Amino acid sequence: MKNRRLFKGGIERKVILLVLSTLVIALGAYIFLTLSQSNMLSEVAGEANQRQKETISETTTAIMDGVVTENVKRQSALEAQITDDMFRSAKSRVMMIADFATQVFAHPENYTPHAYAPPKKENNGVLAAHVLMADGTDPEDPEVAASLGLVANMSEMMISLSEVTNVANAYLGLPNGTFLSVSRNSGEWYLEDGSLKSYDPRTRHWYNEAAEGGELVFSDVEVDATTGLMNVVCAMPVYGPDGELAAVAGSDLYIDDIQATLGASEVEGGFRVAVNGDGHVIFTTLQEPEFQARISAEAADLRQSANTQLADLVTDALQETTDVRRIEMENGRYYMIGVPLKTVGWSLITGFDEGLTVAPGELLQEKYSEIQGEAVGEYRQRIRKDQHIAMIFVAALAAILLSVGTFVSKRIARPLNTMTKRLGELGEGNPVFRMEDEYRTGDEIQIFAEKFATLSQQTVEYVKEVRRVTAENERIGTELDLARRIQADMLPSQFPAFPEKTEKDIFASMRPAKEVGGDFYDFFMLDEDHMGLVMADVSGKGVPAALFMMVSMILTQNFAKDGGKPSEVLAKLNEKICQNNRMQMFVTVWLGILDLKTGKITAANAGHEYPVLQGPDGTFAIVKDKHGFVIGGLQGVKYKDYELQMSKGSKLFVYTDGVPEATNAQGEFFGTERLVEVLNENAGEKPEVLVDRVHLRLRDFVGEAEQFDDITMMCVEYRG
Repeated sequence: MKNRRLFKGGIERKVILLVLSTLVIALGAYIFLTLSQSNMLSEVAGEANQRQKETISETTTAIMDGVVTENVKRQSALEAQITDDMFRSAKSRVMMIADFATQVFAHPENYTPHAYAPPKKENNGVLAAHVLMADGTDPEDPEVAASLGLVANMSEMMISLSEVTNVANAYLGLPNGTFLSVSRNSGEWYLEDGSLKSYDPRTRHWYNEAAEGGELVFSDVEVDATTGLMNVVCAMPVYGPDGELAAVAGSDLYIDDIQATLGASEVEGGFRVAVNGDGHVIFTTLQEPEFQARISAEAADLRQSANTQLADLVTDALQETTDVRRIEMENGRYYMIGVPLKTVGWSLITGFDEGLTVAPGELLQEKYSEIQGEAVGEYRQRIRKDQHIAMIFVAALAAILLSVGTFVSKRIARPLNTMTKRLGELGEGNPVFRMEDEYRTGDEIQIFAEKFATLSQQTVEYVKEVRRVTAENERIGTELDLARRIQADMLPSQFPAFPEKTEKDIFASMRPAKEVGGDFYDFFMLDEDHMGLVMADVSGKGVPAALFMMVSMILTQNFAKDGGKPSEVLAKLNEKICQNNRMQMFVTVWLGILDLKTGKITAANAGHEYPVLQGPDGTFAIVKDKHGFVIGGLQGVKYKDYELQMSKGSKLFVYTDGVPEATNAQGEFFGTERLVEVLNENAGEKPEVLVDRVHLRLRDFVGEAEQFDDITMMCVEYRG
C-alpha cells in the first residue's frame, strides 16, 4: 500500500505551516494591539499634544519676531519722516519770520509805524497780534514805541503764516524787553485780579539759546508762560545792519500736540519716543517712567541710564539708524529701533511690546487642544467598530489563505527544486546561471530566475569593472596628493619670512581635514613699512573649497596691494566674489595691515573668528571685534575698520574655526578658553613654538576622534 501524505516535499509543508503560523501570530498581535491601543492612545496623544504646543509656540514666536521686526523698521522710518517734517515745518516758519524781520530792521525807512496793542480778552480763541513788556519797560519811551511800531508791521504776515500752517503761535522778542506775539490765547495773559501779566522774553530759555548760539535752535522741554503746558520752541536770532542782535523769532511746538499727532497712527502695543541731542526725552506715547518728558532742569540723560541696553540704543540712534533690539524695561520687554531726525539732530525711538507676539501662539494652542480632544474621541469610536469588522474578516481570510497556500506551495516547489539543482552545478567552468522554460511561471519565480540570470551575468562583468575602478582610484589618489602639494605651495612657507624685516617674527600652518582644504593664511609686504596679514575659511571642504580658496587668496592679495583700508579691500573682494558665485559658496576673512614702525594694526573682519592679542602685561585675551557679513553672501555689504596696538614683544594670534570647534570623543569643543589658556601658558615663546604648542594641545584634547575641519593658525610677534 502506497504511503499517501497531504503535503509532498519540505517546501510545500513549510509554506502551509508559514501561512498557518502567520495567521495565528497576526491574529494574536491584532488582539494584543487593539486591547492596548486605547490606553496607549491617551499617552501618545498627550505627548503629541505637548510637542505640538511647543512647536506652535516656537514657530509662531519665530514668525511673529520676523513680522514685528520688519513692521517696526517700516513704521519707524515712516514716523521719523512725519516727525522730521513737523520740525522742518517749524524751522521754515521761524526762518520766514526771521527773514522778514531782517528786512524790516535793515530798511526801517520803508515802513511807517504800525498800530499795536496789549492782549485783549475778547480775542481769546482767535488769532490776534498783541504786545507784551517786561517789568520796568516804559511804553511811553520813544525808542520803545518806535521799535514796537516798526516790528508791528509784521503782524499781518505772522497772522497769515499761523493760519496757513495751523500753528498755535509765532512771536518776536526784542532786546529792550518787548514782545510781539500772534496767538489764540490773548485772555490767558491776565491775572485773576484783571491786571495784565508782565513778560520779559530775555529771561526765556528759547531767547537765550538762540541769542548765545547765533543760529536757529530747537530748545529743550520747558513750561509755556501762558498755558502752563510743556513745549519745545524753535527760535532764530535776527541781526540788524550793524551786526548787533535785533530780535529773536520763535514758534511753539506743544508736547501734547506732538504726542497726539504720533499717537493717532500708533498700533496697539507700539510707542514713539523722541530724544534730543542731550539724551533728554522730548515727547513720548509710552507710560514707562524712564520715558516721561520733563523740563530740562529735571530731565535725565538716557545715554547715562542704568539700563545699559537702553543707554546704548539712545547713544547709537543719535548717530545712525540702529538695528531692531529687544530691551528689558520696568514694565516688560520691547522691540526697539532708533532713527535720527535730521532737521533737529535728535532721534525717534520706536518700539513694540514683545508680550503681544505671544498671543497668536496661545490662541493656536487652545484651538489645537480642542481639535485634539475631538479627534481622540472620534478615533476611539471608530476603533471599536473596526475591531468587530476585523474579527469577521480575519476568519474569512484564514480559510481563503489556507486554500490558496496549498495551491501555491505546489506551484512553487517544482521550479524551485530545479533551480536549486542548477545552482549546485555552478562553478569555475560554468559561472553563469541561465534561464529555462520550467522557470517561466508568470509570477515571482520567473522574475527571480530572470533577475538571477541577469545578476549572474552582471557579476562576471562587475568583477572586470572592479579591477578597472581600482586602477582609476589609484590615479585619482595620485592627483589629489598632487593637488594637496600645489595648495601647500601656494601658502607662504618660508620661515623666517622676510628676514631683512627684523621688526617682526611670524609663523603659520594649515592642516587640512581632507586631502585639500578650504582654509588659507597669507602675509605679504605692501610697502617698506606695512605688512598685510590674512586669515580665511572657505565654506565646505575638499576640492571645491580648495579651488574657491585659491581664487579668494589671489584676489585678496591683489586688492590689498592695490591700496586702501582693510574694509575697502573686503568690500572689493565681496563684490568680485558675488559677481559669479553660482555655487553660493562664501568665505570668512580677517584682514589686517601691520605698521612695522608703530606696531598699529588696522583690521576688518568679514564673519571670521575673533583674534587673540597679547597685551602690554604679557597676557593674551580675545579681541571681540565687530563682524561684517561673510564674503560672497550678499552684494553691497560695507565693512568697518578698527585698530589694534601692539607693543614691543606682544603677539597677535589668528586662526580658523577648526581650532575652537575641534571635538573630542565625548562631543566637547576645544573652545577659545582653552586656546587662550595655552597661549598664556607659553606667552614668552616665539610664534613658531606657540603654534606648535597649540597643535600639541589640540592633539591631546581630540585624542582618537576624527579631524572634521581644517586647522589653520598664524602668530605674529612685534619686536619694534
